[in-house]
Amino acid sequence: MEAMNPTTPSGCLCEDVDPILDRYGRDQGLLVSILQDIQEKYRYLPKEALERVSAALDVPMAQVYAVATFFKAFSLKPRGRHVVQVCMGTACHVRGAPLIRDKLERDLGVKNGETAADLSVTLESVNCVGACALGPVVVLDDEVQGHVTLTKVDALVKKVRS
Repeated sequence: MEAMNPTTPSGCLCEDVDPILDRYGRDQGLLVSILQDIQEKYRYLPKEALERVSAALDVPMAQVYAVATFFKAFSLKPRGRHVVQVCMGTACHVRGAPLIRDKLERDLGVKNGETAADLSVTLESVNCVGACALGPVVVLDDEVQGHVTLTKVDALVKKVRS
C-alpha cells in the first residue's frame, strides 16, 4: 500500500487521482471501483479526491458523496495503517467479543470507532464477518483471526505495534 503524501493536510494531491480515473476510462458507471482504488491509496476518501472525481466524471458531488457514505467499506475520515475489526455478530458476541473489544481498546489506546492520533491503528466493531464457527473473530488488516481469547489479544497488539 502506498504511503500518504504529506503535501496537503489530507495527504491528497488531486493529480494523484487522475491515473485512477484514467484506469477506469473516467466512466461514471465505475464510480464505486474508482472510490475503492482511491480509498486503497489514501486509506480513506479525502474531500479533495471526491471533488476531483465529481468534476472529472461530471457527476454531482451529492451523488459521489451519497455513494461514499452508503457503503460501510468507505471512510471519509483518515484510517490507521492497521485496521482492527472486532466481529460483534451473535456467535462472536456470546463467545466474548465485547471483552475482546474492551481489551483491544485498553491495549491499543484507542476507542472503538476511532483512529489513533498518530494514524497507527483504527479500531472498529463490525456486525458479522461470516466466520461464525471461528468466533470470536478479529480481523487485522483483512486477515481473519479466529478463536480469539484475551491472551491472543496480546499477540495481535504486538503485531500492530511492530
